[in-house]
Amino acid sequence: MCKEMLKDLVSIPCGHRYCRRCICKWDLSELVQVQQAEFSPVNADYCYTGPGDVACDFCTELRAVKSCLTCPASLCENHVRQHHTIPALQRHTLEEVTGDLEQRLCQQHHRVLEVFCKTDQTDICKVCAVEEHKGHSKLYRGISGVPDTGIQLKMKLKKIETKELKCFKRELNEDYPGCLGSQWQDLDVSGVVEKMIESFGEEGAWRITSYFLDSAVPLRKINKANTGILKEKFKHIVEGTSIRGNSVPLNEIYTELCITEGGSGKVNTEHEVRQIEMTSKRQTTQETSIKLSDIFKTLPGESKQIRTVLTKGVAGIGKTVSVQKFILDWAEGKANQDITVIVPLPFRDLNLKRENYSLIQLLHHYAPELKEIKDIEDEKLNLLFIFDGLDECRFSLDFQNNELCCDVTKSTSVDVLLTNLIKGNLLPSALLWITSRPAAANQIPPESVHQVTEIRGFSDPQKEEYFRKRISDQSLASRIITRIKSSRSLHIMCYIPVFCWLSATVLENMMSDASTGEIPKTLTEMYTHFLLLQISLKNKKYHGTTVENSKKLSQSDKEMILKLGKLAFQQLEKGNLIFYEEDLRECDIDVSEASEYSSVCTEIFREELGLYREKVFCFVHLSIQEHLAAVYAHVTCMNENRNVFSTMKEYHYLYEYRCSLSYLHQSAVDKALQSKNGHLDLFLRFLLGLSKDSNQILLQDLMTGSSSEILKSSNAETIQTIKWRIREESSPERIINLFHCLNELNDNSLVEEIQSAFRSGTLSNRELKPDQCSALAYMLLMSEEVLDEFDLKMYKTSAAGQHRLLPVLRTCRRARLDRCQISSEYCITVASALQLVNSPLGELDLSYNNLRDSGINLLSVGLMSSNCKLRKLRLGACSLTEVCCADLASVLRSPHSGLRELELRDNDLRDSGVRLLCAGLGDPHCKLEKLGLSFCLVKEESCASLASALESNPSRLKELDLSYNYPGDSGVKLLSSILEDPHSKLETLKLDHGGECRIEPGPRKYACQLTLDQNTAHRNLFLSEGNRRVTGTPAEKSYPNHRDRFLNSFQILCKEALTERCYWEVEFSGITVTIGAAYKIINRAKDLLGMNSRSFGLIYKRNRFSFWHKDKKTDVISPHCPSTRVGVYLDWVAGTLSFYSIFNDTQTLLHTFHTTFTEPLYAGFRVPSGSTVTLCQLE
Repeated sequence: MCKEMLKDLVSIPCGHRYCRRCICKWDLSELVQVQQAEFSPVNADYCYTGPGDVACDFCTELRAVKSCLTCPASLCENHVRQHHTIPALQRHTLEEVTGDLEQRLCQQHHRVLEVFCKTDQTDICKVCAVEEHKGHSKLYRGISGVPDTGIQLKMKLKKIETKELKCFKRELNEDYPGCLGSQWQDLDVSGVVEKMIESFGEEGAWRITSYFLDSAVPLRKINKANTGILKEKFKHIVEGTSIRGNSVPLNEIYTELCITEGGSGKVNTEHEVRQIEMTSKRQTTQETSIKLSDIFKTLPGESKQIRTVLTKGVAGIGKTVSVQKFILDWAEGKANQDITVIVPLPFRDLNLKRENYSLIQLLHHYAPELKEIKDIEDEKLNLLFIFDGLDECRFSLDFQNNELCCDVTKSTSVDVLLTNLIKGNLLPSALLWITSRPAAANQIPPESVHQVTEIRGFSDPQKEEYFRKRISDQSLASRIITRIKSSRSLHIMCYIPVFCWLSATVLENMMSDASTGEIPKTLTEMYTHFLLLQISLKNKKYHGTTVENSKKLSQSDKEMILKLGKLAFQQLEKGNLIFYEEDLRECDIDVSEASEYSSVCTEIFREELGLYREKVFCFVHLSIQEHLAAVYAHVTCMNENRNVFSTMKEYHYLYEYRCSLSYLHQSAVDKALQSKNGHLDLFLRFLLGLSKDSNQILLQDLMTGSSSEILKSSNAETIQTIKWRIREESSPERIINLFHCLNELNDNSLVEEIQSAFRSGTLSNRELKPDQCSALAYMLLMSEEVLDEFDLKMYKTSAAGQHRLLPVLRTCRRARLDRCQISSEYCITVASALQLVNSPLGELDLSYNNLRDSGINLLSVGLMSSNCKLRKLRLGACSLTEVCCADLASVLRSPHSGLRELELRDNDLRDSGVRLLCAGLGDPHCKLEKLGLSFCLVKEESCASLASALESNPSRLKELDLSYNYPGDSGVKLLSSILEDPHSKLETLKLDHGGECRIEPGPRKYACQLTLDQNTAHRNLFLSEGNRRVTGTPAEKSYPNHRDRFLNSFQILCKEALTERCYWEVEFSGITVTIGAAYKIINRAKDLLGMNSRSFGLIYKRNRFSFWHKDKKTDVISPHCPSTRVGVYLDWVAGTLSFYSIFNDTQTLLHTFHTTFTEPLYAGFRVPSGSTVTLCQLE
């Protein structure tokens, strides 16, 4: 009653126990007042005793609602509440009220009969169980004194940590959806227990909780050990010039990096500097940003499960630091607490594992704490593997041919373990995170990657913010920012945080002293200054020597630079960014020497202890390796007359002729052009830039002697070589880098010529050679501005020239490439532009090109990229069939696709293709609003599929063009009903000009209805059959005067102005007739069809055909079967006018005119006296 611990106990006959103080004062008013405060009065209508009711044994007036078998007594509602609220009474056993309570009690001991004696088959109390029935087999039916299941569950769950409770709730909700209700995340312990008992009953709730706690205990121990180890390992990071071992807390210096959705994993094979140059374009589109802690979460609007994440980023962008931050946040309990264990497996460490391992052995090596787990495949163990640095992988990941391995205990090579782990054959429930530079990312099959992210560099404001934080003197910082902005190439490279640091280091040193010489303007100059500055700082710091002339190098400095340069060059050729002891020995560098270099020159060369204590070496950044490699190649050529690209055999053969610098440059250009991924592009720029006088002066102490005249001569030869390569090279991307090389040599003549013509507005009037087209593309790409529209037809050039202009797609909002002779092979370049990060391209017209289905297959990769922002795509008359529709449907289904308009007219898609297309059209991800399918051989069979797609929810289609098809009555009715449906989003439905002729093969589906124009008819021509038949007569007709009438020749035109694709057929008779087409401006007094530039004509005369245009005649061999029926097919956009001989419904091509039509054409005829021409009815 006093709710304190029981002291000086007193028991009363009913079985209650009290402290002596309470039993002596129970009837005082204070207790009554407490009871009045705790228990509100109960409605008398429901509680007073009535006929048949059992009275409460305590108050004797109110109706009993429960019976206490412990007291024993019958209780009214008020006294039942006391049993629930007073701790001493909570252990009593309550049952439904019974009138004969004595029958439930032992007559001998006056206790509840809660035990059944199996031996004597009778009910007994607990006292009987230890006395009269001692040793008998018994069944205890009442468990008094033990808290009920709900209370015990609460006690158990309150003992576990908050994150474990969250995990418990999450697992319950996943295994038994809805068992905790819709607000399961907000439930406390009491709420969880209540919902569990409600969903599973007491026994089920108890079993589930016990199972979770039994399995969670060992996992908790492993989790605690793993987080402790990783927290200690990753809480510090070496920053900038920190000496080995002198580190700073990661959380203090970490700056949030921009991580964006990176699409399907398709790889850009250009050099990273080229990618940076394109990424640096002014941002024109919105991108999907992802928090570092959310990379394993599905994006809004998606439902896919994410197992493997591939994170791309150029060298120095912050991939490894992001990995460390992710792990640290997890270890500190800040994020991703559903993960049990993280196992970092950097490739630079895995490279050293040459013996066979089982996956279990590998895990135990990298995470010994996992040895405590009996079953590593337990689904409760949420494992995350982090493979950092795929680009540093030294072994082949052969996903096609590596053996299958599904057993975690089977020993095999590390590469086999990795391929099977990534494919999901091993530990399919484990999470994987792979980081890589872009060029290496294609090693992972796209189907094995569920989310691709990309770490982005500094934006322009972030660049400026960095310099102002890095340089304390704000005036100096402002001058450095201005200087950086004045050089576009330098400003672009500051996209990479490491280059910002490098530039700040150089410029702060140089610009604080006005007498230090000319400020770097190019990348080569910046890196050369950086190299010399680090050597100078090294000497000052470790040797106490201060050299006024930083260009002065000691013998040991020279040896160090050349040895590191040789290492840089040899490993660059192999594509390696990290090096091991055997790599160093190949360059005559022993490990102690390498350690010395890394300790005294930390900003150039770095020695690292791998995650698990193995020694690895690397340059601070890939660009530093590329620059040192170029220095080595240049100095070797100048000092030893040796070409580093030549083999030893070639070297001995060429030695006596001395290796000229121009020959070295030529070799480097050839090697760079042969590279599939452009990995030598920046090296080539550096190599050429080193031959300039400004850099020669900086590196003069490395050279034993060189003549500026010789250098100028060599550079002149190199410039000519590069210009020749520009003319001959087919890859637009490689050509662009060659222009960068010319810029390094200060030769911008090609670009300046094009710039001059561009500014004067004369560019569109001159014939451009392919190399001039490349110069134009380079100029436009290097501009900061994004073009509103790029019309390829504006530039007069060959097909090869047009191909070289395609990279301009990367820097325009609208692109018109229609009628530009673009074939399927060029679609790779177009797709590459669509995949560009921050691609501005929103509209693309590829109509009237021979793309074929293979071209659409290539194009679809770009269309499904998360970077693609295309909203309008025109593919009319691209020689497509039903095969391409599967690719287009995949594009429409893609969550990344933003297509709103798709024009597919004039392609033989047929019903089978339209049905495939409808699979994408009805998908919830499809955003298409306008679809053009005219002239696509659509019949009524596919109308049902179209109707189903239109009715699907949420179909966004507002306009559908099915004109010039054959939907039939049922198809028209079906689609029209959708148009009339008030719930349908369809607003425009075009079904005109339909008919059976529209499904004819070849040009007949373009049949049009023509009518002879009486106002153009010569007076000796007689019209009949509703102006569809014309006959030449000797007598004149009394036609009224009209300005369009032919005056001197028996000619006539039709009324219809023809553009796009049209087809008509004519029957003729007589000795001779002329069938053709003309512009409206044809001279009515003297022009004959075909005898001028304004018309085209087929002349039939005595079973022979000849074709005329611009008064030039082309004879053709007449068909073997004589025919008096001719078909004419006009493709106005493509610039073709074709004539067919028709016999027994078989078409034989006679001749095709190729030109560029400038106005609408009109069908025309010349019909001498005695001849007739009749327009055939095709519809």
